[in-house]
Amino acid sequence: MLRSPQLGQPSQYAAANRTEENGVSSWRNWAGNQRVDGVSVLHPSGTEAIATALTTAAAVGRRVRPVGSGHSFTAVARPDDCALSLDRHAELVDVGPTGLVTVQGGMPLHRLNAELAARGWALTNLGDIDRQTVAGAVSTGTHGTGARFGGLATQVRGVQLVTAAGEVLRCSAAERPELLDVARVSLGALGVLDTVTLQAVPAFALRAEEAAAALDDLLDGFGEYMTSTDHVEFYWFPHTDRCLTKRNTRVPLSAVEPLPRWRALWDDEVLANAGLAAVVAAGRRAPALVAPLARFSAGALGARTYTDAAHRVFVSRRRVRFREMEYAVPREAAPGVLAELRRAVEANDWRVPFPVEVRVAAADDVPLSTAYGRDTAYVAVHVPARSEPGEYFATFEAIAGAVGGRPHWGKLHSLGAAELSTRYPRFGEFVAARDRLDPARVLASPHLDALLGRA
Repeated sequence: MLRSPQLGQPSQYAAANRTEENGVSSWRNWAGNQRVDGVSVLHPSGTEAIATALTTAAAVGRRVRPVGSGHSFTAVARPDDCALSLDRHAELVDVGPTGLVTVQGGMPLHRLNAELAARGWALTNLGDIDRQTVAGAVSTGTHGTGARFGGLATQVRGVQLVTAAGEVLRCSAAERPELLDVARVSLGALGVLDTVTLQAVPAFALRAEEAAAALDDLLDGFGEYMTSTDHVEFYWFPHTDRCLTKRNTRVPLSAVEPLPRWRALWDDEVLANAGLAAVVAAGRRAPALVAPLARFSAGALGARTYTDAAHRVFVSRRRVRFREMEYAVPREAAPGVLAELRRAVEANDWRVPFPVEVRVAAADDVPLSTAYGRDTAYVAVHVPARSEPGEYFATFEAIAGAVGGRPHWGKLHSLGAAELSTRYPRFGEFVAARDRLDPARVLASPHLDALLGRA
């Protein structure tokens, strides 16, 4: 039920946060499962204004959370006192001749993609949503798929960080490299990402091939299939043995041959988004219909092949809101995790209308990256936004945890500092950096304290 995009993005992504201008208001995330009323909302514009906002808050004992576009399902960005939005700090700063691009932290990825495309550049890999701010996407470990490619943080070459004390720290390979190391995925715990410098590549296209497959076949040949071309992923429809596979191969821009407009509308709007919305609505009224509708949905999506600019293929529409849990597991463990999840679905009376998403990434060296030190597979489960995940998510979390799975920082999980410190070899190094840069915990929150510890 999930397709790649062809025709732009829905406006609903533009404002997950509902705020007033430098006043007291409410905040919620895109899924609506994180909400808070009566918080102060700041909209600084410029480095000096960010520093002033932080030091002013610190002086009166207030806590500040940087907020982006609200695409985290966890409370990682949820403010409990004061929210700092970078929506007025969202401009392109520079694009250098070698593709080094510097942007202010509040720029959303979809705007950055358009700016780069107009100049003949592209990000080398992207996730399947582009409404996050650059600062938010980097800070929470946003990733796409591709056995040879890392997440967005691996494309970071520098940041300018504003600390809770108002200090402006430039970090690069030549200047404070040890701080850049930990700041690439920082959860907003070290400071506010004023600017981010990313390494872009010459613009390219992707040849997208989508088809149906049997889950058993994909599990049997998992390693070979997921490395068969540049960017591979698949979606398994629970209550069936059917999957939708996506294989994207990097090709020159001259090869662009997008789908006809009518086909894109039919596949992406009618079959995918409207079809999924119908399944969710029917399942809410009559849960027994979920399984047969899942089988129907799995068979409704036919094979297709097209070629388009990379950012148009990487990114998918998400008109139906949901809650998500995603775990990064050692790549070789993924078939066993999926097989165990299938057994659990079959053994229980859960009604799961959303497909399970499976992706891969290369090992990296970012301390809080979910792919730190190991080639990784990502398995993501979803439920409708107004549903409680219940035992489905809890069971999946236990299955992934048994193989050392690491939760995506922006997606639902139940782990705290004690468990996370055993799954990240450099966890203590990050906490030590937090202690140095924010000893008064100006940037803290209850959720962040649970993740990193209170001390």
